[in-house]
Amino acid sequence: MSEKIYDKTFTEAGASLEAYADFVAIVRQLRRDCPWDKVQTHESVKHLLIEEAYETVEAIDDEDWTQLRKELGDILLHVVFHSVMAAETGAFTLQDVIDSETEKLVRRHPHVFGDVTVGSVDDVLTNWETIKIREGEKKSAMEGVPRHLPTLLRAFRIQEKAAGVGFDFPAPADAWQKVEEELGEFRELVDSCAPAEKQEEELGDLLFAIVNHARQSGLNPENALGRTNAKFIRRFQGVERGLEAEGNNLVDATLEEMDAHWDRITRAEKSGESGSE
Repeated sequence: MSEKIYDKTFTEAGASLEAYADFVAIVRQLRRDCPWDKVQTHESVKHLLIEEAYETVEAIDDEDWTQLRKELGDILLHVVFHSVMAAETGAFTLQDVIDSETEKLVRRHPHVFGDVTVGSVDDVLTNWETIKIREGEKKSAMEGVPRHLPTLLRAFRIQEKAAGVGFDFPAPADAWQKVEEELGEFRELVDSCAPAEKQEEELGDLLFAIVNHARQSGLNPENALGRTNAKFIRRFQGVERGLEAEGNNLVDATLEEMDAHWDRITRAEKSGESGSE
């Protein structure tokens, strides 16, 4: 962009720009001289980009900032690598990637770089979705939610997209009423031993409603379930250690013995949480 509309205090230092240029040059040379790099395609490395994204999220969850720095570097490598491959075929260049994203950020933040006034974060999100539709970038508000997102997270993002154009429950209490409604319908199917397909469909509706209430309440269900998964694994491994200390194992232990260890671990964890408050 020729006209600098941003605050000049945010201008990147020359050393940083040189480091960026060196990084891009190294990737280009790897593409020319490394036997492995030169034969890769967008298709052959796309799964690695997904893997790096998950490793980045894991570093954030662990609050491991050294690892996060490394993982962000790996993601940057993939951005540059895909751009270099695209340039080789004339599809686009790395500068095209940067220019288009810069223009989009400016265009979709009229409350920062224009004369639009917003009163809340919700206003910002609504404007963002409205601008995308008016620009003709997408024909449906549902576009832009990747098919390969984890299902729970995808439900969350679908609901955010709908809410961004005003299709939403007025308040969390209304969303919770929908949860109770779906729970009742699911329970009826379970009690009546309805076909599995029917139960599964209603279970999906119930989960979707729970995700919606979580979103309305400012909670991220993906994060919540992730923590519960980690908690279950931690406690279950505690059961395994407890049984081993008794000379027992999962194969030979009874459910009552496993439950006893589980209850002990749960009480100890809750006691520790209470004591730290």
